[in-house]
Amino acid sequence: MNINNARFEKGAVKPEQYPDNDIPEITFVGRSNVGKSSLINALLNRKNLAKVASKPGRTREINFYNVDDTVYFVDLPGYGYAKVSKEVKYAWSESIETYLNTSKKLKMIVMVVDIRHTPTDDDKMMNKWLVNSSLPYLVVATKMDKIPRSKLKERLLDISGTLKLDSNTPLVPFSAETKEGRETLMNYIVSVL
Repeated sequence: MNINNARFEKGAVKPEQYPDNDIPEITFVGRSNVGKSSLINALLNRKNLAKVASKPGRTREINFYNVDDTVYFVDLPGYGYAKVSKEVKYAWSESIETYLNTSKKLKMIVMVVDIRHTPTDDDKMMNKWLVNSSLPYLVVATKMDKIPRSKLKERLLDISGTLKLDSNTPLVPFSAETKEGRETLMNYIVSVL
């Protein structure tokens, strides 16, 4: 997939704010601070298109990135961030759930986890929802450049086992720094478009 033009199109909270067209969507979901925005930037070969924050919980809207007018990369707010009010958590949760349950253009969900950490209960709950949704999805383990190469297999087995991934669910190790895993992930994305 050659990317010539990628741009932020809009942030949305409610369905009536989503883009009103037939462009398919690839959606990125995961805990706060696992590297969703960095992943999107790396896939699009852009440094600062998706805003990367050092503090978790900064993405508060559903952000739509238009890629060559052929696909949207959709960045959902991170779940599981403890240092926000219950009201904010509820609003984010409701926004994410509404989007996932109502988008008719959703072609694939990319669940993002940090390779350095065992998936949380929130991750397990999201994975269970994805399994039951019948939507195509895969899991990307980001920040692989932050662990020794010798630990890669061990970390992937931990993630796969904790999430109870079946053999049909791809688990892609990825580094936004080196772009290792980019081609594999882009091939999965292209396959559903």
